[in-house]
Amino acid sequence: MKRYRIPFNRPSFAGPETRYIAEAIERGHISGDGHFTRACHRLLEESLGVHKALLTTSCTHALEMSAFLTNCGPDDEVIVPSFAFVTSVLAFTLRGTRPVFADVRPDTLNLDERQVERLVTRRTKAIVALHYAGVACEMDALLDVGRRHGVPVVEDNAHGLFGRYKGRWLGTLGVVGTQSFHETKNFTCGEGGALLVNDPSLAERAEILREKGTNRSRFLRGLVHKYTWVDQGSSWLPSDLLAAFLLAQLEARATIQGRRAAIWRRYRGELTDWAAEVGVGLPFVPAHCEQPYHMFYLLLADGAQRERLITHLEERGILAVFHYLPLHLSDMGRKYGGREEQCPVSQDVSARILRLPFFNALTDDEQGDVIAAVREFRG
Repeated sequence: MKRYRIPFNRPSFAGPETRYIAEAIERGHISGDGHFTRACHRLLEESLGVHKALLTTSCTHALEMSAFLTNCGPDDEVIVPSFAFVTSVLAFTLRGTRPVFADVRPDTLNLDERQVERLVTRRTKAIVALHYAGVACEMDALLDVGRRHGVPVVEDNAHGLFGRYKGRWLGTLGVVGTQSFHETKNFTCGEGGALLVNDPSLAERAEILREKGTNRSRFLRGLVHKYTWVDQGSSWLPSDLLAAFLLAQLEARATIQGRRAAIWRRYRGELTDWAAEVGVGLPFVPAHCEQPYHMFYLLLADGAQRERLITHLEERGILAVFHYLPLHLSDMGRKYGGREEQCPVSQDVSARILRLPFFNALTDDEQGDVIAAVREFRG
């Protein structure tokens, strides 16, 4: 694999990760729901004001739990943005649910709330709102559609922990929200996720699903004398070793977010004039949204210009990447009825977007080199 002087991502420590991992081992409990898992739950619940937080082995698994909790099945439909990571839809198709692909807004690249209502049918069981780059979807409009049609909104908040929409935390607005702690995210344990349960009526079932379909959590609280199989589910508990690493990161959230804000603002400040000269788009953040500074991207004029910039950066030892390929035009998406003309904005954005290196430990000198290399590029 090619090595880059400046990678797209580099995992980093925030403080006492290794000490916490050693403590977890010393405590003699390294499987799920140990001391550090419970500490992460408390931190998320108290800082976000969420009814219940449950760590999972990935955001994918939190989304799979969401599909169960919204009772999606083979005769149902779920509305999802086409410009999204595959697990936003895969979690539901695993239940046999048919995805209905919606286009995104050309400014925030989020699910276009103006198109959602016409896609709702009597079979719609959920609307998935992915907060792209941690910038909020227009949740008031989406929640209004959901209320009027009796359809729950699930927030895919993989990018958006500690972002806000009109002063409200992302991940706490829909019936449930999902988080990612993958190594590319602001806070990481390598692989991990969380389910944020905002509807109290779903909390007990969420615990059961996560505990292999058993009521073990009730048993541990002394509410039943023994536990047994009561529902569907799977093994979605992460090791307490992962939770120990994650807790150190979450406790350092002010420092991490401050550093990421500085990186994002420097990119914006030093690339704005260049972008205007070359005709490149930069991220848009509405005034009523507070982003968590998850990524910084460029929107090139077309795919050919993007490839030239990727090559230009590679020649200088810098890795920049792009994503996502539109889900409705994937092999699987077409099997579910995806059509060429269905989501034109998703297709357009997918062909032009490029993400610059962005990670907690990116140094000022490294970022300066990235900025200088980008500014050398004239198209």
